Amino acid sequence: MNSSQEPIPQLFKSALSGERRSLGKLLTIIERGGETADTVAGLAHQKAGSAHVVGVTGAPGSGKSTLTGRLIDLFSKTGYKTAVLAVDPSSPLTGGAILGDRIRMDDLAGEDCFIRSMATRGHSGGLALAVPAAIQIFDAVGYNPVIIETVGVGQVEVDVAGTADTTVVVVTPGMGDAVQANKAGLLEVADIFVVNKADRPGANDARRDLELMLDLGHVSGLEEKTGYRPPIIMANSLEGTGSEETLKAIKGHAEHLKKSGSIKIRQKQRILMEIQNRIEILIGSNAKEVLETDLGIANIEAVLNRVISPAEAAKLIVNSILND
Repeated sequence: MNSSQEPIPQLFKSALSGERRSLGKLLTIIERGGETADTVAGLAHQKAGSAHVVGVTGAPGSGKSTLTGRLIDLFSKTGYKTAVLAVDPSSPLTGGAILGDRIRMDDLAGEDCFIRSMATRGHSGGLALAVPAAIQIFDAVGYNPVIIETVGVGQVEVDVAGTADTTVVVVTPGMGDAVQANKAGLLEVADIFVVNKADRPGANDARRDLELMLDLGHVSGLEEKTGYRPPIIMANSLEGTGSEETLKAIKGHAEHLKKSGSIKIRQKQRILMEIQNRIEILIGSNAKEVLETDLGIANIEAVLNRVISPAEAAKLIVNSILND
């Protein structure tokens, strides 16, 4: 039973019929995790598989939320029922998150749009563990596309590629962004580049740098393997310029994925990543329990006494978990 005391199957049925409050309650259950969350995810998985997942990522302050708001508006005007997951960073000390992206987007969202802020909960990948399940819930109840706006902190932006069919990387004028994009591996995962705040000095330089990096990718054979070259769109999200071009590029990439058969590969990669994350969590939680057993205590003592190394102790504990 969940916190609202409503049976999960009934909540799920209500969400399928378009009841937004039920959908919100299901997302809250997913965020809290545990066996109830797994039950919700299982129900959603049976109905999902149709939505196109769009990831919007980039450095903090690059204008991701504003661009996402513009995309929401355009999708709504063309008859799409859009869902947005705005993933906020959690404080490592309190676990709290700002969760303010929803406020910034609400003005542009129509009645057919559902926006949900979600905290990362300290997940090392920069994305909440609940994100894959939340995507499936949105998918199951008929939202398409599902947009994920990520935290864009450090190099964790690359993780969005594992949860999205189309990844939009937002950069701003200045050499630093282009260099960081290359260092973080965004060049390989980006399906669309948006140079935001294109009215500022240095915007053309940013475009040139990205073009150069894409040319180098062509030399290395990356473009030949995929048959696709990411477009670079100049935009000013505050004024709305470039938003329609970005929408067109998203639809174009979705069509490319369908025609080339790459969509199946990306969906498989997404499932593999989710299963891997869950395996790591399960093993990690078991490891904590093992550390409190006689075996764990004995290994800790052996490390303290310099009899074995931490690496050897970890292997012994993992072998114990896997052989149980």
